[in-house]
Amino acid sequence: MALENKVARFSSCRGVAFEINPSKDNPFSISSTATPVLQDDCSNNRFVWLPWTLRSSFKVHPLSSSIQRSLSRPSSHFCDLEVDDDENNLEFSIEEIVDDVEKQSDDKLNEPKAKQPPPRSKPQSRLSIILLDQGLFTVYKRLFVICLALNVIALALAATGHFDYAKRKAALFSIANILALTLCRSEALLRIVFWLAVKLFGRPWMPLRIRTATTSFLQCLGGIHSSCGVSSIAWLIYAIVLTLKDRDNTSPEIIVVASAILSLIFISALAAFPLVRHLHHNIFERTHRFAGWTSLILVWAFVILTSWYTPSNKSYVCSASTLLNKQEFWFTLAITIAIILPWTTVRKVPVKISAPSSHASIIKFEGGVKAGILGRISPSPLSEWHAFGIISDGKEEHMMLAGAVGDFTKSLVSNPPSHLWVRSVHFAGLPYLVNMYERVVLVATGSGICVFLSFLLQACTADVCLVWVAKGVEQNFGKEIKEMVSGFPKEKVVVHDTAVLGRPNVAAMSVEAAKRWKAQVVIATSNPEGSRDVVNACKAEGIAAFGPIWDS
Repeated sequence: MALENKVARFSSCRGVAFEINPSKDNPFSISSTATPVLQDDCSNNRFVWLPWTLRSSFKVHPLSSSIQRSLSRPSSHFCDLEVDDDENNLEFSIEEIVDDVEKQSDDKLNEPKAKQPPPRSKPQSRLSIILLDQGLFTVYKRLFVICLALNVIALALAATGHFDYAKRKAALFSIANILALTLCRSEALLRIVFWLAVKLFGRPWMPLRIRTATTSFLQCLGGIHSSCGVSSIAWLIYAIVLTLKDRDNTSPEIIVVASAILSLIFISALAAFPLVRHLHHNIFERTHRFAGWTSLILVWAFVILTSWYTPSNKSYVCSASTLLNKQEFWFTLAITIAIILPWTTVRKVPVKISAPSSHASIIKFEGGVKAGILGRISPSPLSEWHAFGIISDGKEEHMMLAGAVGDFTKSLVSNPPSHLWVRSVHFAGLPYLVNMYERVVLVATGSGICVFLSFLLQACTADVCLVWVAKGVEQNFGKEIKEMVSGFPKEKVVVHDTAVLGRPNVAAMSVEAAKRWKAQVVIATSNPEGSRDVVNACKAEGIAAFGPIWDS
């Protein structure tokens, strides 16, 4: 007597990863110690009972077609446990099941046992993939190390007396690093930088290596941002140490303000540490924002106090000309403009939200948008912002497809608002750089399709091939999204519905599509593990590939 296997299907938040996790420690694990089933040989199982109903009959599915081992490792994006209540499935009595099982067992009795698949490696968490499994020498980490090394060298020279200017202007070097990290996150500036990159390097005669190097650099500007944050702390510590050594020529107010700035920047840096940022994103966002704003106010106080303080009579002399002649003033002014500029574009606008299923919502706005652009929306602008890819034909309206994976995105389905806060100036990211190439394969899973749809709906410089892997395309994403990907040749748009076709090897599909399309580059949007697998598989075949990084 074998034991019954109760089988259930997992649904991924991104509509891709779903399979059984046998771990007993996992809250989604399926127990295999249930009611006995009449079966002769476990190794030759052909049928599994699925007792979904409370009636005396059971649904039977062929094991070979209904339950297959995934070709890739499981995602950690499990969000619900679904039970299939399709009444169209056949139902049999217990006697019919026993007869059928015995017949199948007799037919297979003399056949050799099927080769068992190798044991699966332990699934990796999203955090381990994000932090540890993206390589030791990524472009992001190289930029971080180079920027930090330059600052450390300059600091060492100043401390040893070989860089007198830096020693006298240690606070200026700290402010300069703050300016650099601010510009690396200025969406208005980066929109211009990305546009220039496409115009300058998006030429057929431009070597592909230069274009891919430019793409890597622009995608990994966060490495400079984080490195400048660490460097600004180091320079400010050095400036405070020098000030304390020369306490007779400064004021207590300057020391207090400088110490407060150091504390706030240090707290902001801790909140941005990958572990905190990944596990407590709202804490990171709010700490980064409000600590940064408070620091900026204190930097202004520091610049004014140091400019107007006169050591000879230990007093402050207010003078506009003295302030304007300080380099620190102009650096701080530039930081202020870069920070304030995006907030001048914040608007509360009407939206139309529809939910084709409980897994996603479609948010519609007025006005067309160019292909490859992303936007931010918020229910409360001072607390949180969420970035989504934009779908648009470039004419009258644009929309966002938001997968229901968090509190905010789930509320869009359960309680859709009539208005949302937006930033009028949309920003450019990795998808925008598709315009730099002539032939590109775009790989998306689940709701990651949204930013790529614009390349199908409007004329673009790049000739794209789209590979979309999702579960229940029309059921989960709606008829409108399905129609957007319809009507194209099958070699240009490949839609793999996992609810019908099962879970594929997305990495192998991407490589095959890239070779068939003769693509110059592959750009993937998936969960961290899926993106990594696609990028690694393509690079192993000599195909340039990019996917979102942890600091995207």
